[in-house]
Amino acid sequence: MLQEKLQSFIKRSEDIHNLLASSEILSDIKKMTSLSKEQSSIAKIVAAAKEYNQIISDIEDNKMLLDDKELAELAKEELRELEQRKPALEEEIKILLLPKDRNDEKNIYIELRAGTGGDEAALFVSDLFRAYIRYAENQGWKTEIMSSSESESGGFKEMVFLVKGESVYSKMKFESGIHRVQRVPETESQGRVHTSAITVAVIPEVDDIEIEIREQDLKIDVMRSSGSGGQSVNTTDSAVRITHLPSGIVVTNQDQKSQHKNKERAMKVLKARLYDMQEQERMSKEDANRKEQVGTGDRSGRIRTYNYPQGRISDHRINLTLYRLDNIMQDGLLEEIIDPLTADYQARLMEAAGV
Repeated sequence: MLQEKLQSFIKRSEDIHNLLASSEILSDIKKMTSLSKEQSSIAKIVAAAKEYNQIISDIEDNKMLLDDKELAELAKEELRELEQRKPALEEEIKILLLPKDRNDEKNIYIELRAGTGGDEAALFVSDLFRAYIRYAENQGWKTEIMSSSESESGGFKEMVFLVKGESVYSKMKFESGIHRVQRVPETESQGRVHTSAITVAVIPEVDDIEIEIREQDLKIDVMRSSGSGGQSVNTTDSAVRITHLPSGIVVTNQDQKSQHKNKERAMKVLKARLYDMQEQERMSKEDANRKEQVGTGDRSGRIRTYNYPQGRISDHRINLTLYRLDNIMQDGLLEEIIDPLTADYQARLMEAAGV
């Protein structure tokens, strides 16, 4: 029964509340952090459960008033509203009860890298980066550039930035993969359409307690920052390159004038990449059903095409095509793609769970 299932969440929330008030937990930062995260992760389902219980109770109360001459009309009106809200809330609860990705509530690093297409790919990195920034602003999220590598054409060979806010990973995880762009370059005199591609990786941010890195596993190099010239290029050895020897992962940061800040940022990105590598290995070991789901994090597949001559943006995973490319890119209206992807993913999960 739905109410019984929901009651277990209410009970767990109450237990966590009591535990967090205990002196034993207050002295254990790791345990307190874990419990606080769990409490936050079930907050929406607990609120929905309490509303559902209240609706059930109110329906019963109003049914008892139908025989009361003075209150019958008022009771009928309330019953109508409650019985409309009940099935809608049940659908919301079904979605809330779906298996959660443990990273859904986390902040993320988005890494954009130019692939085939040279300068055109680098320019599209810049275009997609701006679209993501506008989408983040529309969502009320905060962004921070972690590192970047400019191209001679004015685009970016690579861009890594942090996105912070509510449920960021849950919305952006479907962006991982190869994004293909088709357009006529400004330098193309014959008006021919060129095809280029960039790779997007969405990586959850991790806490220090989630990933431990041994000092002896790191090779840290400092160097002079490189760039396109001008005052923005540092003249001191402030750029930092960190190599994680066991995995071979290399992270470089030169965007800050302080070597200490560049090292700090590089370490954060390194930890996120190591965590992401572990997640990719974990997912690859899971059953084949996951391969049929949207948002598996597979970065080797072409997921979306941006065709500028036709003003078309197509997501190949759900066969979605919109002829609003300029609006979506300029105004950051990515919810027009992300929301259908999320709905499709949830529908697949509900079908698999037999909900």
